[in-house]
Amino acid sequence: MRDGEQTPGVALKPEDKLTIALKLEELGVDSIEAGFPIVSDGEFKAVRSIAREVNNSEVIALSRTRREDIDKAIDADVKAVHIFIATSDLHMKYKLKMDREEVVKAAVDAVSYAKSHGLTVEFSAEDATRSDPNFLARVFQEVVNAGAYRLDIADTVGIMWPSKMASLVKFIREKVKGGDYLLSVHCHDDFGMAVANSVAAIEAGADQAHGTINGVGGERAGNAALEEIAAAVKFLLNYNIRVRFEKIKEVSDLVSRLFRIPVPPNKAIVGTNAFSHESGIHVHGVLSNPLTYEPISPENVGMNRRIVIGKHSGKHSVVYILRSMGIEPSDEIVNMILRKIKEMGDRGLRVSEEDIRRIIMETLG
Repeated sequence: MRDGEQTPGVALKPEDKLTIALKLEELGVDSIEAGFPIVSDGEFKAVRSIAREVNNSEVIALSRTRREDIDKAIDADVKAVHIFIATSDLHMKYKLKMDREEVVKAAVDAVSYAKSHGLTVEFSAEDATRSDPNFLARVFQEVVNAGAYRLDIADTVGIMWPSKMASLVKFIREKVKGGDYLLSVHCHDDFGMAVANSVAAIEAGADQAHGTINGVGGERAGNAALEEIAAAVKFLLNYNIRVRFEKIKEVSDLVSRLFRIPVPPNKAIVGTNAFSHESGIHVHGVLSNPLTYEPISPENVGMNRRIVIGKHSGKHSVVYILRSMGIEPSDEIVNMILRKIKEMGDRGLRVSEEDIRRIIMETLG
């Protein structure tokens, strides 16, 4: 919810953020990053209301390595804080104007301060994937020693690919010892691999992946889509997770409406076309056995199967539609209807459901 709202042009009212948070809790997510309390009065109020209303998911607030940020998170009543600082030479030189020793000290001091106030601490190394791996491991070890419970590898500009992300996860696991810490990843989608990188990280030993509903947010190309990570981890890796998949479509629609960002039709899991079929070959197969062209049942993720009629359709689609209307079709009627539909498609016209019903009724007289 924090990185999601960083989508350029998006601004949510505190009550909108609370509505989304309660839906995320209902969905069964483990942790909700509610916001960045020091940003504005409205953001502070939103985080505080979420911390007070959400009971079954951890509520966490973002913070820089500054005491005033951590104090603001404490005032917002959260019990967990996500502290970040950049660890790449590029960021340290041009953005932070700090050397490596200064970054290590700032990280350790912030984590120690938050721990002294009873907060659960997740420490994030911004631009971790462009950092010197050995320095990254050193920073992580220092903050674990200071009491950080979770470590986060942030692929801030989305430059990783799955095998490289898996290697980095394994490297950090080998190098950073003690503290019984959990390892997170935070992947951006600049090269379209945020979900793949997140799933590869989990398979390689990461415990947590950050995600946003519909993949919104995080500047530029957005974040890893939570619903896609969850579905891949559950149905491909066969891991047990708390997500209530039948709620995913409902939450996706809510976020789309409040963010005013439409979900692309071809979006995996929750897009209109994710379980839609037009091609005659596909329709024949899916009506015989859905597994022929659907890797999971649409009902698993709160979706419905759609048989779409168009120029690529075959007789099975028309028969399906007619029978769904209570009409037992003859070969002659089916052929007539199919010919008219294909003629429309060849003229570049989109065939709507209203068009199909009109064609059927005209053909039946």
